[in-house]
Amino acid sequence: MRRELLMAGGAGLCLLAAPLASLAQQQAKVWRIGFLGATSASGYARQVEALRAGLRDLGYVEGKNIVIEYRWAEGNFERLPQLAAELVRLKVDIIVAHGTPGILAAKSVTTTIPIVMANTGEAVATGLVASLARPGRNVTGSTGFSPEAAAKRLELLKDAFPRTRQVAVLFNPDNPSYIRLSLPAMEAAAKSLKLELQQFPVRGPGEFDSAFAAMAKRRVDAVVIGQDAVLTANVGAIANLAARMRLSSIGPSELAEAGGLMAYGANRLDLFRRAGYFVDRILKGAKPADLPVEQATRFEMVLNLKTAKAFGIQFPQAVLARADRVIE
Repeated sequence: MRRELLMAGGAGLCLLAAPLASLAQQQAKVWRIGFLGATSASGYARQVEALRAGLRDLGYVEGKNIVIEYRWAEGNFERLPQLAAELVRLKVDIIVAHGTPGILAAKSVTTTIPIVMANTGEAVATGLVASLARPGRNVTGSTGFSPEAAAKRLELLKDAFPRTRQVAVLFNPDNPSYIRLSLPAMEAAAKSLKLELQQFPVRGPGEFDSAFAAMAKRRVDAVVIGQDAVLTANVGAIANLAARMRLSSIGPSELAEAGGLMAYGANRLDLFRRAGYFVDRILKGAKPADLPVEQATRFEMVLNLKTAKAFGIQFPQAVLARADRVIE
């Protein structure tokens, strides 16, 4: 009888040891995350740090239980599919990407590895997901309201400077979301605001000087900076050129922080941080197809009073009262 008890006890320990060993193995696993960047590490340092912070909030630390494989296109969108394919060959567990070109590139090389959208404009309209509630297949994450934000920038510009008539639009022609959705929204808004839009396409910093020189020749009153990874990564150079020409400028929040006059749009650092939530859910077993896409909820208007003072201008009190943040 004693032998039977010992044998039964040994069997019970074996049964208990199995799940404990499985748990220990799961805890010791190091997840491999691929990050597909449209521009450069320096240009998107703040966004990447926001992603890391979101992951840390949920217990994921680089070098401990996650490894992040970074691939940067350096502003050349044609390289994105090749870089995405490299991440697939590395057998990453998840790909985090941003912007319509980057997410389309990731989708083109894998239908099985989950893809998290850190930030993109109009994910449904551009075909990245089937719907917000049921994204389908292997893509989920966050999306914004890029066309609405683009139109709103024109409205705010007109409110701040009622005499504005000629407005330049600086945009990347390789960004399909901006071409298909944001530009038409801006054209409709410009018509109602009695503004004339002039388009200045640029694919990288090497074309900025000539674009702004052309703006000077056409005597534009202001410039709107399009929502695009390449432009966001180079807002410092853009803000400097606008300041040199004393052009009123409006764009993403990074523009005002870099010295531009105004900004309006979704808080993208929040969106990159939120990407950590989607990564966590997927690593814990959720399927991307079952995780509803989230829409940006925090929008902010930023005014750079320091730049305004250098221009010798003042914002109307009504515009100042609407600002979420001012830079002095």
